[in-house]
Amino acid sequence: MTVEERIQAFLAGKRFAVVGASPDRAKYGNKVLRAYLQNNLEVFPINPNSDKVEGLRSFPDLKSLPDSVDGISIVTPPGVTEQVVEQAVELGIRNIWMQPGAESPKAIDRTKHSRANVIAGGPCLLVALAYHESPQ
Repeated sequence: MTVEERIQAFLAGKRFAVVGASPDRAKYGNKVLRAYLQNNLEVFPINPNSDKVEGLRSFPDLKSLPDSVDGISIVTPPGVTEQVVEQAVELGIRNIWMQPGAESPKAIDRTKHSRANVIAGGPCLLVALAYHESPQ
């Protein structure tokens, strides 16, 4: 599959999670969450240190989600990404988008061995969803 085909397959999902969602609007973890919201997509923030992000209940990890998700965007340091990918594979999450800076060779290799649709080392979700800054 081409990168564009992988992106289309990812965005065909109905429910998403942002691992590394931040309450700080200047951080990419917040912008990625808002990109989903701007496109009226169902999204769950994952942040073990925050109860709410952008008014949404935040969850400490993927296993804590009340519903399954079709895809995850990861906005974490590479070492954390590796742990997130392991949890995603265990849960059977088939679409994984490592945002620029979150990738690690180990995490990418793990997703490929699980036959998941992985997007890494390339475009950012903010571009794919035409994210724009909006006032609070």
